[in-house]
Amino acid sequence: MKTWFITGGTPGGFGMAYAEAALDDGDRVALTARRPEELESWARQYGDRVLILPADVTDRKAVEQAVRATEEHFGSIDVLVNNAGRGWYGSIEGMADAEVRRIFELNFFAVLTVIRAVLPGMRARGGGWIVNMSSVAGLRGVEGFGYYSAAKSALEAVTEVLRAEVAPLGIQVMAVEPGAFRTRAYAGFADEAVEETIPTYLPMLEKVRTAMIDQDGKQPGDPRRGARAVIAAMGQETPPRRLVLGSAGFDAVVATLEGALDDIRGSAALSRGADFPVT
Repeated sequence: MKTWFITGGTPGGFGMAYAEAALDDGDRVALTARRPEELESWARQYGDRVLILPADVTDRKAVEQAVRATEEHFGSIDVLVNNAGRGWYGSIEGMADAEVRRIFELNFFAVLTVIRAVLPGMRARGGGWIVNMSSVAGLRGVEGFGYYSAAKSALEAVTEVLRAEVAPLGIQVMAVEPGAFRTRAYAGFADEAVEETIPTYLPMLEKVRTAMIDQDGKQPGDPRRGARAVIAAMGQETPPRRLVLGSAGFDAVVATLEGALDDIRGSAALSRGADFPVT
């Protein structure tokens, strides 16, 4: 029986999908939530196998308390799923500095806080799993969500290095990149007006916002199937370093990476010509 520590316990989201999949497998789950009262009735059906923890992952002390409470209650944390996060739209030039920092605080720095809080226990036991929920946007970038894409791209890099650093300690790490999934992620955009300091970018941002609102509830990805795919990948003899979820996301990432390779190879002579001449 494993103990999972999952951030971002929002009804209908990936956090809940992971939690239910783990519980169905007979495991135990600690789930952080900013509004824990939304999960009380759901948690009761699982008895003492579920621990709901009120925590804002951008608050380091709250994260450390939640990790400590989980370890005291269940004895250990075997699987960490960094799921909490969300995006805001805005242009690269015009988004306010405070909003840029808010995006990175939640989608990048908070993930580091949780990892650093959980790793000491995993190191002491010589094993564990860390699953970082990135995004297709972290591999290809999304117009209008440039800073969200940048934060997820930074998470990709950290995940890659972390995997190498902790592998000798028996700890495994995977990045997961969902495309468009039928969670509540797009639901709030209908109530959020576009705030942009440079009017030139407003038509682009309004188009992005409209597309998100129109797609809400129609996204092709199923969070439950997505969580199951991640668990299946974790169980493979050689787990993948990253797992893209969703057909559209998979196709977009493959096309982006193949295009990047073509672009890089097209400048091979210039790249190699930057070395000192071989004598």
